Amino acid sequence: MAEEARYGFGQPATEADIKAWNIDITPTGEGLPPGRGTVRQGAAVYSNKCAACHGPTGTEGPKDRLVGGHGSLATEHPVKTIGSYWPYATTLYDYIFRAMPFTAPQSLTADEVYSLVAWLLHQNGIIPATMVVDAQTLPNVTMPNRDGFVADPRPDVESRE
Repeated sequence: MAEEARYGFGQPATEADIKAWNIDITPTGEGLPPGRGTVRQGAAVYSNKCAACHGPTGTEGPKDRLVGGHGSLATEHPVKTIGSYWPYATTLYDYIFRAMPFTAPQSLTADEVYSLVAWLLHQNGIIPATMVVDAQTLPNVTMPNRDGFVADPRPDVESRE
């Protein structure tokens, strides 16, 4: 039995709608699109689209620092950056694609995002300058804080509605 429309607006989501909204990238790299990027290409994209908020090298701000903070997590003033805090390199792709630049989210091409990821990982000392970042290489990058998170041991429970 079909459910009646309650408010008289909108329409059911189609398979195409759902596919367009399904943009998440998993830690294993599932969902990464075709494309590639290098550190050199990423430096140019960063300078044009990111430096105004994060500073010329990713350490200055005025918005969040992206580079540095190594060894600071156990200190009184931890600096949570891509290189010191993030557990998966694929999450960096996911976040940049989905939310950056702040003034125009989802406006970057796959190649631009891969290039930014390459530059940011290199700036944090995680990958060499010669590495090409793509859907095959990115999931294999081991982040410094990969084992710094603890799984929540509590069981999932169903809602009691």
